[in-house]
Amino acid sequence: MRENKPAFVDGDTAVLPHRVLQPNTPDPHPTIVMIHGHLGNEEVMWIFRQTLPEDWLVVAPRAIVDDGDGRYSWHPRQQDEWPSLKAFDTAVDTLLQFLDALPNLYNADPHQIYLMGFSQGAAASLALAIREPERVQGIASLVGFMPLGVEEAIETARLADLPVFMAVGTEDERIPLEVARECGKAVRAAGAYLEYREYDTGHKLNGDGMRKLKSWWAERAAGAKRPLRP
Repeated sequence: MRENKPAFVDGDTAVLPHRVLQPNTPDPHPTIVMIHGHLGNEEVMWIFRQTLPEDWLVVAPRAIVDDGDGRYSWHPRQQDEWPSLKAFDTAVDTLLQFLDALPNLYNADPHQIYLMGFSQGAAASLALAIREPERVQGIASLVGFMPLGVEEAIETARLADLPVFMAVGTEDERIPLEVARECGKAVRAAGAYLEYREYDTGHKLNGDGMRKLKSWWAERAAGAKRPLRP
């Protein structure tokens, strides 16, 4: 049984300030790291808590760029410039350090780490998986995108057999549908086991998307007892 409210932890011992919801079990925990989007913070991803498996560790870190007024981002956003893979280098370095801290802090199972990112957070999640695919067992990309400059990842099938769920809004004003579709093609071309879904909504997840997200996580929970990806 979970605690009712995620606890806030500052970044002194865990690299990044974050909120965490710990299961009441002693075993190493399958873990979901929820990565917020541009101008978000460690609070905003908890709306998706209802879709997640019971008795998994859930952690939501705060991003590295302080944009003021309690808003944070994973890289300094350039106007009229689509983010490249390199733009996420510092974010990926920091997130990898954060993942390294979780086993000691919360008994996270380092072999059962999953990422769920929203918008820019989804791009950061994919960038991390491209850099070190062995570190994650699956990614939920919510109205997100693949960064530019991933040709090598495609050529080498860098995301081979990684389960990825991509939820796309057909009326998304921030990530146009044609861009989202091309991003989906790039994720699949990089070797991921992709489940791509489009929903009649804007830059958010609607009810149908939330239900599908919940079932996708249930599949991950059912598979957690099976052998892991090599």
